[in-house]
Amino acid sequence: MLDELYQELILQHAKQSARRGALDGSSVLCSNVHNPLCGDELVLSAEFDGDVLKAIRFDGEGCAISQASASMLAELAEGKTRQELETAISSFRAMIHGEIPLNDCKELGDLLALEGVKKFPVRVKCAMLAFEALSKLLSQSSPERHA
Repeated sequence: MLDELYQELILQHAKQSARRGALDGSSVLCSNVHNPLCGDELVLSAEFDGDVLKAIRFDGEGCAISQASASMLAELAEGKTRQELETAISSFRAMIHGEIPLNDCKELGDLLALEGVKKFPVRVKCAMLAFEALSKLLSQSSPERHA
């Protein structure tokens, strides 16, 4: 029953997301990532206000897992600080690799629905793609780069 609810949530995020699209403007950063194993392509665009992720959007093509992960991540990430985003990336990576129990990563919200992907190692890259893009954005926007 829970698996069915999670499957429905994943499909819902994959098909429609309020954060699909692109941001524009001189302060917008973009990150392009690609999964050669299944052809997923993802572009994250984001705008930071100091240490806080002010706005984030995603666009691209790919499997339901990659698109749902991007949608869920964008929903979770907006308004978070750089440290909160880095913690979310670490928590998701640990969860998807089965290194920590679900109870230790409740802050991931809807992303918990992707926990079952760990049973399918080939699909882990699909779920991690948006997180890879976010990591690239964080390194582009690091305070050290602008000092």
